[in-house]
Amino acid sequence: MSHAPDRIRFHLDENIDPAIANSLRRHGIDVTTTVQEGLRTQDDDAQLAFIRAEHRVMVSRDTGFLRFARSNSDHPGIVFVSSSHGSIGDVIKGLVIIYEALLPNEMEGRVEFL
Repeated sequence: MSHAPDRIRFHLDENIDPAIANSLRRHGIDVTTTVQEGLRTQDDDAQLAFIRAEHRVMVSRDTGFLRFARSNSDHPGIVFVSSSHGSIGDVIKGLVIIYEALLPNEMEGRVEFL
């Protein structure tokens, strides 16, 4: 298991537009995606194991992660993007704000809503 990073690193679920990952990278933010990591056909438990091992904040529209977070705070953080949330640009802005405002240890066990 790697040591905790100094800055938030994101992991985008397959239900998040890949353009968001590309834009965050242009902002200098470390991002992985479910597709790139070969996790696309894996269940939520596999995704959670990955974000824990890699100390990455999950970004998802999957309400399964909200159900998990309600009963468990043992995760590096979850950003839930509601289906009613606006444009890709709005999601990117929200993630950049989280990245700039919070440290990884401040995000642990926490859920932020966009």
